[in-house]
Amino acid sequence: MTTSSDRKTDGRPSLGAAAGQRIPVPRRERKPAMAALAVLLIVGGALVSAYLVMASGRRVPVISIAQPVAAGQQIPASALREVQVSATGGLDYIPWADRAKVTQTFATVTLVKGALLTNGMISTDSSVAKGSVVIGLALKPGQMPAGGLQPGDRVALYAVASQGGQSGAQSGTVLAPAATVYDVVRPGENDIQADQVTVSVTVPVDQAPQVTQASSAGAVAVALLPPGEKAPQSPRQPAPSPKQGDEQPSQPQATPHTTRSTGTP
Repeated sequence: MTTSSDRKTDGRPSLGAAAGQRIPVPRRERKPAMAALAVLLIVGGALVSAYLVMASGRRVPVISIAQPVAAGQQIPASALREVQVSATGGLDYIPWADRAKVTQTFATVTLVKGALLTNGMISTDSSVAKGSVVIGLALKPGQMPAGGLQPGDRVALYAVASQGGQSGAQSGTVLAPAATVYDVVRPGENDIQADQVTVSVTVPVDQAPQVTQASSAGAVAVALLPPGEKAPQSPRQPAPSPKQGDEQPSQPQATPHTTRSTGTP
């Protein structure tokens, strides 16, 4: 005897039997090529990361400037010190092993403390950057930028009015259109007055006399220049116009020319 649950219709199980069975899910097809590519990407990324870490951690000894050296001066051994930098810096730093060769060269630019030495900063030619001298300026507030100056800054030097009137140049005259700061001694250092900053600058030899004269009178102001710029030369002062009441120079009077009569009709 069969029950209603065992009945079949056209050889297929009844609806009640079909509902109680789990329909099989087709298995996901795996792609070996994609799996291999994913593994290669993971391994490659790990190798690149490891290389970058190792490269960034690899450091080499190079030459750094321990004390300022003026342009044109021979570089002394005391001005050199060893520092470690990343090997991936990409700049032409001079290795510390070449320090003996560096002491036989001359500075083509003013070398400031802390700078990393490159081949463009030195030359074996002693005539390079000659013709410059170092001059000291005693500056008070108002004679220099409020933010201060640093060795290596490009500055212009102007004449300003002094109390004694001994500057030798008219106020506003450009004394040096493109000087370079060599050293800075701030208030409280080396017994400097509290309101005074001593700044040493390098200027061409032909500009040194007027700069030193103005400096000795305290009649120099310093202006910071943008990189690669220099101050324009002082414009020619126009001739003063005569004031009212001043005597005008007399103009020569034209004398009338008389013709002597000869008596001839």
